[in-house]
Amino acid sequence: MTTIDRRTFLSGMTWAAAASLLPWDARGAVQRSAGMNDNGVIINALGGLGDPNLGSDALVPELTPRVLAEAHASGLTAVNITLGYVSGPEDPFEASVRDIAATDALVREHTHDVTKILTAADIRRAKAEKKIGLIYGFQNGAMMGNDAKRVDIFANLGVRVFQLTYNPANQLGDGSMAKENRGLTPFGREVVARLNARRVMVDLSHSGEHTCLEAARVSTAPISINHTGCRAVTDLPRNKTDAELKLVAERGGFIGIYFMPFLNASGHAHAEDVVANIDHAVKVCGEDHVGIGTDGSVTQIDDLQAYQASLAKEIAQRQAAGISAAGERPDTYPFVVDLRGPQQFHKLAQLLAQKGYSSSRIEKILGLNFLRFAQTVWGS
Repeated sequence: MTTIDRRTFLSGMTWAAAASLLPWDARGAVQRSAGMNDNGVIINALGGLGDPNLGSDALVPELTPRVLAEAHASGLTAVNITLGYVSGPEDPFEASVRDIAATDALVREHTHDVTKILTAADIRRAKAEKKIGLIYGFQNGAMMGNDAKRVDIFANLGVRVFQLTYNPANQLGDGSMAKENRGLTPFGREVVARLNARRVMVDLSHSGEHTCLEAARVSTAPISINHTGCRAVTDLPRNKTDAELKLVAERGGFIGIYFMPFLNASGHAHAEDVVANIDHAVKVCGEDHVGIGTDGSVTQIDDLQAYQASLAKEIAQRQAAGISAAGERPDTYPFVVDLRGPQQFHKLAQLLAQKGYSSSRIEKILGLNFLRFAQTVWGS
């Protein structure tokens, strides 16, 4: 008798059928979330498609049946996924090209579930076809080396979001943890101009304040801060000052609020902290410029205790490598503990409604603001 493993068996199933074979608690979350967001566009300006229960540190999506089932059930329309080099000993250029090629292969393998996003129209098409749009993005400009023309290579490969720095400084500018806070370098300004010319989104998440303000001023297109919090609410370097938020919005940009520990000084953020940061950003920027960039996946974590043990090791490695941010500790989760899993977007919508937000404003925050911004930068 021929036997096949469970993953191979499930790979040919629809996400709804796969959901029926999930563990009972996960299946219940899928069922509770299914159908609740069918009419709206939900865009995660920075997130992932992966299973934190598997313990992988790869950036390339993990399109397992469970990941796809819970992503579909969450109502997710599109997500900006991080590919390529962020830190470490690998060659930044080679690592970035490799990740793009590997993700392209996954998209070809899972055409019924996912699609690659190049334009705003592609996001609308993903919604109509009930697929999840993958927006290719970087979180470090190190792969540029000293050649701004590499922007053309990555734009041609489909990269649509380019975050200039991670937490430390690089050859483009200073990150949020760089003490000098020097702003863009001349090369950084050259790269921004090239990104503008190729209609690639310039993302200032993780940047230092002066780098962000300068990029907003020199860019000929609106810029974004795809995943951040508000420093006026919680004073940590990874959060943005009102000056940054206001300037980005005034120039037509986009701000995504994350579901991260930096939203609370204790390091233990809750859903109310996400709402408080969204509310502050809306007051500073206006309701047309604020969205979500969770910096996480929608796949539920089955064993938080086991996950925390592996997380403590990861935090120690990040600190040793000099890439961690103030507010990261072994006891902090990289997510909001009561706003996770496939129901997270629906729950956030409920909380915003309880705050007094209208349905139209909630729809803007959950996806329409990013879609409008993407159309401005990428075209229709």
